[in-house]
Amino acid sequence: MIVADTAPRWIELDGAVNARDLGGIPLARGGTTVPGRLLRSDNLQDLSAADVAHLVGERSLTAVIDLRTDVELNLEGPSPMSEEPRVVVEHRSLYPEYGERTDLEVDTVVPWQRGLGGSDRPGESPTVQTYMGYLEHRPDSIIGALRTIAAPPGGGAALVHCAAGKDRTGLVVAMALEVAGARREAVVGDYVATAQRIEAIIARLASTPTYAGDITRHDPARHAPRPETMFRILQLLDEGHGGTSGWLREHGMQDAELEALGVKLTAA
Repeated sequence: MIVADTAPRWIELDGAVNARDLGGIPLARGGTTVPGRLLRSDNLQDLSAADVAHLVGERSLTAVIDLRTDVELNLEGPSPMSEEPRVVVEHRSLYPEYGERTDLEVDTVVPWQRGLGGSDRPGESPTVQTYMGYLEHRPDSIIGALRTIAAPPGGGAALVHCAAGKDRTGLVVAMALEVAGARREAVVGDYVATAQRIEAIIARLASTPTYAGDITRHDPARHAPRPETMFRILQLLDEGHGGTSGWLREHGMQDAELEALGVKLTAA
């Protein structure tokens, strides 16, 4: 299994540890994705005023796609970016919503703690089943996120994030890069780049009541993304849907929208 060795374009921030620009990803037809169009990050709760100014001013950020659940949002509270008038923040959970929240538990326990949102696929790894659950349960959020990446409100860059910027973010970003025509190995290379910051990511999440209970005392490397996970997800999309674009078409994305997404990420 070969993974393209493309140096990540890290964005150094005071309040996030897994932020990077998705420019410079090699394309199968030659060339690379364009910087300043798509960013990814761990959660934005701790951004400093300088971070916000940098992202909005120097990175031309105009849209944030927050993939966290309503429970996470309620527990964590608003991020500094939500107070920035030049940025539109969209919330697009990748977990299913159940009921009307009539009891305390539903308001305070995130879905993965209840074992919700996965896909029943015998023989697949737990992580692959989780990612396929995102696709099965929340195609609306995935399609919405990709549409925003293609045409962000305000016309600037879009930033995708979840809690760690690893799993939910990893899937959405990989799908965007696939549509743009990135080399498969480069798509997986970006996904596993998060492993370079995994210790800082785990330390950050463990410091908050929302996520501390989910962070084990094992070596942080056990939380790192593995290339075989993303290779398998993309293989399943190939086998079952004719590729990422095929899956997106099946769930309502039009050819013109797919073309716009590719142009957004690749046209200088």
